Amino acid sequence: MSPSTSQAGQVDLDTLSPSDLDGLDVGVIGLDASGRIRVFNETASMLTGLSAGAVIGRHYFREVAPSTNVPGFHGRFLAGIRRGSLDESFEFVFGRMPQPVRARIHMRQGAEGAWLVIAPLGALGPGPSREAVMTAIGRRARSEPVDPALCEHEPIHVPGSIQPNAAMLAADQKTLRIIAHSSNIHDLFPAEGTPLSGRDLGAVLPASFVDVIRARIASATLDDGRSVRCALRLPGRDGATCYAAAHAHAGRVIVEIERAPERPEDFGVASQVDTELAVTRLRAAETLTGAARIAALEIRALTGFECVLVYRFDPAWNGEAIAEDKVPDWSRTLLGLRFPASDIPAQARALYTKARSRFVIDRDCVPVPLVAAPESGNAPIDLTFAQHRTLSPIHLEYQRNLGVNGSMSISIMVEGRLWGLMIGHHRQPHYVAPETRAAATVLTDALAMRVQEIEGRRLWAERQAHLDTEGRLVRALTRSDDFVGALTAGPVTLLDLFGATGAGIVSGDAVTLIGRAPSPDQVRAIAGWLKETLPAPSTAYATDTLSAACPEAAPVREIASGLLAVFVDASRVNLLLWFRPEVPSTVTWGGDPRKPVLAGSGSVAVLPRRSFERWVEQRTGFSAPWPDWQVSLASSLAEAVEGVVLRQRRKIDALTGLLADKEKLLVQKDLLTREIDHRVKNSLQIVSAFLQMQRRQTADPDARQAFAETSARVMSVARVHDSLYQAESVEEVDLGQTIENLCSDLAGMAGDGHVVETSAEPGVMVPYRKAVALSLIATELVTNAFKYAAGPAGGGRVEMSVAACGPSAVRLRVCDDGAGLPDAWTDVTPRGTGLGMKMIRAMLEQIDARIEVVNDPGACFTIEA
Repeated sequence: MSPSTSQAGQVDLDTLSPSDLDGLDVGVIGLDASGRIRVFNETASMLTGLSAGAVIGRHYFREVAPSTNVPGFHGRFLAGIRRGSLDESFEFVFGRMPQPVRARIHMRQGAEGAWLVIAPLGALGPGPSREAVMTAIGRRARSEPVDPALCEHEPIHVPGSIQPNAAMLAADQKTLRIIAHSSNIHDLFPAEGTPLSGRDLGAVLPASFVDVIRARIASATLDDGRSVRCALRLPGRDGATCYAAAHAHAGRVIVEIERAPERPEDFGVASQVDTELAVTRLRAAETLTGAARIAALEIRALTGFECVLVYRFDPAWNGEAIAEDKVPDWSRTLLGLRFPASDIPAQARALYTKARSRFVIDRDCVPVPLVAAPESGNAPIDLTFAQHRTLSPIHLEYQRNLGVNGSMSISIMVEGRLWGLMIGHHRQPHYVAPETRAAATVLTDALAMRVQEIEGRRLWAERQAHLDTEGRLVRALTRSDDFVGALTAGPVTLLDLFGATGAGIVSGDAVTLIGRAPSPDQVRAIAGWLKETLPAPSTAYATDTLSAACPEAAPVREIASGLLAVFVDASRVNLLLWFRPEVPSTVTWGGDPRKPVLAGSGSVAVLPRRSFERWVEQRTGFSAPWPDWQVSLASSLAEAVEGVVLRQRRKIDALTGLLADKEKLLVQKDLLTREIDHRVKNSLQIVSAFLQMQRRQTADPDARQAFAETSARVMSVARVHDSLYQAESVEEVDLGQTIENLCSDLAGMAGDGHVVETSAEPGVMVPYRKAVALSLIATELVTNAFKYAAGPAGGGRVEMSVAACGPSAVRLRVCDDGAGLPDAWTDVTPRGTGLGMKMIRAMLEQIDARIEVVNDPGACFTIEA
């Protein structure tokens, strides 16, 4: 006779025949020690909709039920198998069965591995958000377009629920009394007969953690997206470690708690070395597309997503995938495709600007609702900065249409503005450990810094050329009473600015044209249209689709699709114009951007797109766009011209103000680059300070040493940027001065008794890239000398010299007073991680340098580059 369901939890499943197992009305799955399925009874097939033949031999956690590949499920299995005494019981909600099911899970040791028993506690609906979307799709009779701004009214920051991988407590910021919690909180805090609502946070969480929260609130350093994080063991748990993160927002303290992997290797936790090497490779990228491609590759390697995209916004908030790294069998490529701004509406972009990262393990998970205390009212909890906030149902439906389940999005912020997104896609549920999430965020921030640096240098070079040209025009203006002739007939003309193919000046009824431009009558018509449509006191106008805005320009679309115009004076008598030709182009969209946004129904304002097939648009009537700085530069030229016009009218001789304006414009070329280097230096110093703070708070000696070494490496790069900021040239660095300052920093960081005697030949100028490499090499050699060559008392003396050794060549020499290197030292196993020598070799290869090592009597390193 087969055992009953009530007996299934106690009977020895190893003794049951296959028919006995099939007779149970609970799902029974036999797993080997690695997690592969060896038994799959009929009830398990009914619950999952999968036949035994389809799953036998497959990995249960990674292939059959990937939503279970989390520390709270798969992690418990691994820990129990390693102990040899697996016996775990807990509740779990399956979101991807034929229908969502809440079940009691029991895992226990078996003769050939383990048994997994799934006892259903009740079927669940898809949830009100999913139901609302599906209802709206079913009522798609209203096909008229609607205003996409309707999306902005969706309360995506107050979803009222979180993802099931975590639990949440919400407390009043002033009293720290719990006012709400997620309904799964008792998985972490077993019921003790006392409701959590109304209790003090300190009565539930470890006192040391709550004390830190109170201190951060008092110092106002726990809001605006800042948080405090720690690993803790909660009372009453099974000894497993949990991660807790707390932040303050809108008068509430939000605490998110999730189970941590027992071992980092169980879930591919990224190491500090992985992150550092990825940042180093990213720093070596010379172009924007190269940096984006490296970032996508490195972040996919860290996180394990099947596809990672770098998604960039244009000025109109349309998006483009500019880099992509994916597994070979990923069927759809988004690289090079454009997406309309409505795909990521303004409200979502605003949230991305505040909350920098979002990871979704399982798109189809059943959200865990927040339960509010009765006395707290019905005010929703603002989850803007909550890591585990559930996503908008419209967003989730968009991902279903795209064929994506697990996902990641990290904001790429450049100069405080949302520049783009780092996006991860996975076809199945996909868990990323908290340390790896943090590493991906750090690497995305490193990409943002590199983008800022590359774009800033490109912008500086482009502006410099235009400033020089404008300076020559201004000098011509100062020597002439005829401003029209000075700008159109000299060796340098308006046509040399902004990449224009035509230019002109309207002065009263007179029209002077150069290059390929419309006829004088057509230019007069355009000038008249500008006077009527450009509101006062605006003086400048720019468009890359002139024929769409000005009907008078339709006949000249081929030569004047782009117009930059600026009035010289308030009376609008004099007008400067630049024209650009039509540039027919092909834009490949991910779906037809002309399709209207469709109305939903009920609580769903609009419906997401369902098609992402490549749609090619042939664009006509467009020119190359005019950047804002070009419009600003044209306005400054108009101001200079206004001074000449006034001189013509009043017959005055003094134009010294024009020379001052010209010098001011030329100074901008240095200020721009120096500001970039200054900001990068400050950012690196902040990173170094954070690393030093972490070192001081870490008890483990190896970790402290690692933090100190990483801080020194960051500081070495900061010193190069500091030298660039102070130098006369923005392309070369005084290596001697940089090394002297760097050695002073390193000796100070090492503490008393450590001395670096520096001898630097003055005026040894090297390119930026070589300076960074040599500074990193010097940092590694000095820190190694302090660490390994110091005397018994702990002190150490290092001699450092910098000198030129030929045209464009430099010699760097580092010697210590230790016992020297042992014979065949290159074959000796390093006492540390070996990362320092790897980095030295990488830097030597990068700048094509060579190194010579002797004992004299201490270790002496000579680098020639």
